[in-house]
Amino acid sequence: MNMMQHATLLKYNNCRYFKLSSLLVASCIVAYALVETAEHPFGGTWLGYTLGIISTLIMFLLMWYGVAKRRTPKISDRRHYHESAGQNHNQNHSNGSAQSGFATQPKSERRKRPARESWRYGGTLRGWLSSHVYLGFSLLVLASLHTGFQFGWNIHTLSYILMVVVIASGFYGMYTYLNYPRQITQNMAGDTLEDLLLKITELDELARIRALDLPDEVNALVLRARHETRIGGNIFQQLSGHQHHCPTTFATRQIQNLGKKYINGDHPKLMRDLYSVLLHKEKLVLKARYNIMLKARLDGWLYLHVPLSIALLAALIAHIVAVFFYW
Repeated sequence: MNMMQHATLLKYNNCRYFKLSSLLVASCIVAYALVETAEHPFGGTWLGYTLGIISTLIMFLLMWYGVAKRRTPKISDRRHYHESAGQNHNQNHSNGSAQSGFATQPKSERRKRPARESWRYGGTLRGWLSSHVYLGFSLLVLASLHTGFQFGWNIHTLSYILMVVVIASGFYGMYTYLNYPRQITQNMAGDTLEDLLLKITELDELARIRALDLPDEVNALVLRARHETRIGGNIFQQLSGHQHHCPTTFATRQIQNLGKKYINGDHPKLMRDLYSVLLHKEKLVLKARYNIMLKARLDGWLYLHVPLSIALLAALIAHIVAVFFYW
């Protein structure tokens, strides 16, 4: 796990959101335990309504993170802003006192601007993510207490199940965020996917040349490995990083076995050279597939998380309407 990102995310601002979420969870558990001595709490009691309202507010706050993330400018945009601000400051400073009344901002506005721009540009996106993680865990506890652990075949239980699935997918997303970028960097070792594909193409051509003086069955293996090897493929192949019966792997193993068959003339040396080329290609193919797999898993969880969140929102609205109008 990337310990630096882990520490920055989960220990953001001296574990502020961990402390707040822990306090909230502890308070609700104590209230639930005290009320349970008098009556078994569920969604229809005053405590159930209170926990439901808090859970709903937290849920909307968690959903707002996606909006906040998209509204926060990228690092390049922030850099452009600060460079522009620095240029304006230098220009105003060079104009001297003759234009100071027009070019210089009031002190009160200059004092307010850094804080406002800091909220807009800087540093709260990681804070949003940290709160997103801890509030998601607290929501799991609060919503469970809200139900009073009473479930059935209804819209209320469906809302709860969708919430659990969304939170679980969110935790998986946090895992990918903390681990996969580092693994991608280590796997590629400075190369890009385009570099790998170019090297694989060159090895295919080299293998074709090496096989020209070898029997037809060897050339057929090389040709099949060149034209039928898939890097990426469909969504399942991308997520698994595997091609069933990979032609390159098959050709490499077959060339190794055929090397024992062709032992006359120059065939042994040509077979060894061809095997070395195909083995190198196989390693690059596996490396490229692993990179695609990590990226697919890093991006793909959103295709599950976002639709489930929308379904949860719809179920939550139906749950609220059912409680207040038909309960």
